[in-house]
Amino acid sequence: MKILIVGAGAMGCLYGGKLSALPAAQVTLLDNRKEPVAAIHREGLLLEEGAESLRYRNLRATTDPAEAGIVHLVILFVKSTATKEAFRSILPAIGPDTWALTLQNGLGNGEAMAEILDPQRVIGGTTVHGALALGPGHVRHTGSGLTTIGSLIPAAGGEQQPSLENIADLFNQAGLETVVSSNMEGLIWDKLLVNVGINALTAITGLPNGRLPEDPHTCAIMEEAVREGVRVAEAKGVTLTYEDAAAHCAQVARTTALNRSSMLQDMEAARPTEVDMINGAVVREAEKLGLDAPVNRTLTRLVKALTACRVRE
Repeated sequence: MKILIVGAGAMGCLYGGKLSALPAAQVTLLDNRKEPVAAIHREGLLLEEGAESLRYRNLRATTDPAEAGIVHLVILFVKSTATKEAFRSILPAIGPDTWALTLQNGLGNGEAMAEILDPQRVIGGTTVHGALALGPGHVRHTGSGLTTIGSLIPAAGGEQQPSLENIADLFNQAGLETVVSSNMEGLIWDKLLVNVGINALTAITGLPNGRLPEDPHTCAIMEEAVREGVRVAEAKGVTLTYEDAAAHCAQVARTTALNRSSMLQDMEAARPTEVDMINGAVVREAEKLGLDAPVNRTLTRLVKALTACRVRE
């Protein structure tokens, strides 16, 4: 299977490295940054897992999507704010049998891809794997867990396409535990609500994940933001997995206690954040339903104000 992974950041490199070890996979990493592409060309991809360091050399890295040829599967790992632009840039690699999978944060990624590709060939996904970029072409695998994929627009009769099982099988062979779900929208909201509670607060306070549920003030804000998101999801008719999404979010924060969220890392590096696709997405979905989401609106505005201050500095 020819696979194009768009975004050679930590997660793109994690999946790219593991999939490239399979004889049945031909992996190309695409990034518009020259540094990681050059590093992988020279030395391969270095992946730290626990006490081990593995170097993967059986993969290509490029800044030109045409070098991948026509691929069977595209996996997007770019920031959600860049989804549409990134997907349009890879049209030279898209053929009539190409599938596209989003494992990004936030809402709306699959819908943006479906404006360009046949919606029946767009796959939603979530993953609880964690990875940290230590340098160009150098990544640490910081946490393992389940990857779930599924159709965003199920086929007639509610059946899953056979290709979903084939993709899941390939991921499982690579050591990326994966299952197929018929409730992809609900799972995407499950993940969104965790990000809603953790990411903006860590970016604003500078705290690692585990500190949020320990402090009564950040804990209260986290719970209010998540419960606001739950009300919006329920009004949309989304089927959530967790009976108490706020408690689940707090548990994830404790489980990933030392992690510094991607939004916090973006804030510290004075990069644009994904807050519009996370807390901001809750606000937009609430407005469509005639509801209000004041906690998430305030968190969104605070992150954007602090980001602007960082950029001016």
